[in-house]
Amino acid sequence: MRAVWKGSVSFGLVSVAVKLYSATEEKDIRFHQVHAADGGRVGYKRVCKDCNEEVQYAEIAKGYDVDGGDLMVLTDSDFAGLPLSTSRSIDVMEFVDADEIDPILYDRAYFLTPSAKEFAKAYVLLRDALEQSGQVAVAKVALRSREHLATLRVRNGLLLLNTMLWPDEVRQPEFQILNEEPDIHAAELAMAGSLIGSMRSTFNPDQFTDNYRVALQQVIDAKVEGRPVPTPPALEASPAMDLMAALKASVERAQAERAAQPTPITAAKSARVTTAVRRTA
Repeated sequence: MRAVWKGSVSFGLVSVAVKLYSATEEKDIRFHQVHAADGGRVGYKRVCKDCNEEVQYAEIAKGYDVDGGDLMVLTDSDFAGLPLSTSRSIDVMEFVDADEIDPILYDRAYFLTPSAKEFAKAYVLLRDALEQSGQVAVAKVALRSREHLATLRVRNGLLLLNTMLWPDEVRQPEFQILNEEPDIHAAELAMAGSLIGSMRSTFNPDQFTDNYRVALQQVIDAKVEGRPVPTPPALEASPAMDLMAALKASVERAQAERAAQPTPITAAKSARVTTAVRRTA
């Protein structure tokens, strides 16, 4: 992995030099833009609208829209001179319970490691103290030309930083369709609760697959190999839904699917079976 940021974690008077690595990566199938008529690659040129000349990337600055449509030009030196302590430091502000943070605020995830062996002790001290406390650290850090609110927590023996949205970046929902909510009967609510109970499980993300990506890869492979492209199944018109009947059928199907799955032998049950075998022997 390549570090995307270098700096330090500061909490109180303690400072730990760290490197930051992206903890996630997209697995989407990537395409090039091409001309549909002949398959030629489509290219883009950056052209100044005033002088009509092509502009190299190194010559591009940022323009801020001032009232009246005028643009104020900001260069890299303007951004480099921002008086922010978080530009090279993850400043821990406080420690809170994880369930106090609304998950909608979470954005990107990054692994943190010590930047060198001499900082390993301070890193492990922060990691172990954070894990023992059961808290997450709320911090601020400047990444990708902007300051972020962030959290620090422990995951698989590493410090994990999650950047977060600012509260004013979360839209306030205003949907008039729910101004007058329909009446829900007690029997319908009870049946919906039964369906939730029938489908209750322990979350394991490894059991899920990206079916869209799999299907898209099948189409690509078929075109490369000159085979017919697979077609989706025909959609059938759905009859008018009887909510109670649909809930009941859903519960029955969930129960049948669960009954068909092999029951895993738990560690405790396995131990009892082993003990019984030994006694019989």
